[in-house]
Amino acid sequence: MSDLFMHATTAERAALIEARLTAALAPVESIRITDDSAQHAGHAGAAAGGHFSVTIVAAAFAGRPRVARHRMVYDALADAMQRGIHALAITAYTPEEFASLPR
Repeated sequence: MSDLFMHATTAERAALIEARLTAALAPVESIRITDDSAQHAGHAGAAAGGHFSVTIVAAAFAGRPRVARHRMVYDALADAMQRGIHALAITAYTPEEFASLPR
């Protein structure tokens, strides 16, 4: 994934992140990937579009603390974290937690 990721457009990068997380954490009930690179202009990695935010809802997070959930996401994106994602902000919910959020 990393070579493909390095040469991908912003939309393609988001799609690759989504595909990788969906495969690793299936079933994923909801996922939103945002490229935050423009907010980090001038910061290392911003020119390559390497700053992302991920909000993900998956049953796989049940019973796991926040650090373990983040580790699951990082593990799914390990090679891209080495060569294309400079920064990743993660918000990870179980379906029950997400359903209880105020709307």
